[in-house]
Amino acid sequence: QVQLVESGGGLVQPGGYLTLSCAASGSIRSSSVMSWYRQAPGSQRELIASITSTGDAHYVDAVEGRFTVSRDNAQNTMYLQMTGLTPEDTAVYYCTLVDLIAAYWGQGTQVTVSS
Repeated sequence: QVQLVESGGGLVQPGGYLTLSCAASGSIRSSSVMSWYRQAPGSQRELIASITSTGDAHYVDAVEGRFTVSRDNAQNTMYLQMTGLTPEDTAVYYCTLVDLIAAYWGQGTQVTVSS
């Protein structure tokens, strides 16, 4: 079993930045993919960034160039550095971990971009 806890969300002004963290604990396997999803009010949950255990990262177009996903395998933590935030980035952000056994989700952290 793997537990995921997100942190770092909050209220930020347009153009601002935030860094989210996702701390993993439990039976973490050496090979896994960790991802960030977000769900805006009235919208479906969407994948925005993923990173493999070897550091290969992928982004959706909406965040490419503004968000950076990284991973510290020694600390079992994934990060999402978000810059140039806009009101359209307002959402609950979730982290996931997928290994050969199962997929795990965190509880989410709210990010609100507003002046």
